[in-house]
Amino acid sequence: MTDAITADALANILARHALWLADDQTGEQATLRGADLCDADLCDVNLRVADLSGCTLIGVNLWCTSLSGADLTGADLTGANLSDGRLHRTNLSRANLSRADLSRADLRGADLTHVNLTGADLRDADLRGADLWRADLTGADLRGADLTDANLRGADLRSANLHGATLCGADRPPT
Repeated sequence: MTDAITADALANILARHALWLADDQTGEQATLRGADLCDADLCDVNLRVADLSGCTLIGVNLWCTSLSGADLTGADLTGANLSDGRLHRTNLSRANLSRADLSRADLRGADLTHVNLTGADLRDADLRGADLWRADLTGADLRGADLTDANLRGADLRSANLHGATLCGADRPPT
């Protein structure tokens, strides 16, 4: 179950988080654990190292948003727009990213274990060193994605489009 959050409360949390990122002696790290953010405008927002675990972000526009180092464990990002997003070292384990747009996203070193990426758009995404252990990539579009040194053990790549993807050093699932 998620809790709805008002636009004013979210604006206050984001402002305090921005202060905290600039100087950790002021402001406060954003903790939005379990919040329903489906109506939020988070386009091009800096949510670096924020706690968004268990959040509902279905269909939310997160274009160009910085989520590097954030905790999105178990979050529902079905159909969300994360294109051009910065998700370096983000924890997305057990998140639902089905049909999400992650094209050109920076997912270097991200934890994508047990993630649902069915039908996701990962064209030209940077997944170098990402952990995709047991991820469901059924029907995902990975054209041009860089999966160098990614962990793909146990990943389901049925019907995934890997045309032009770089798989150098990636642990591939057995065929």
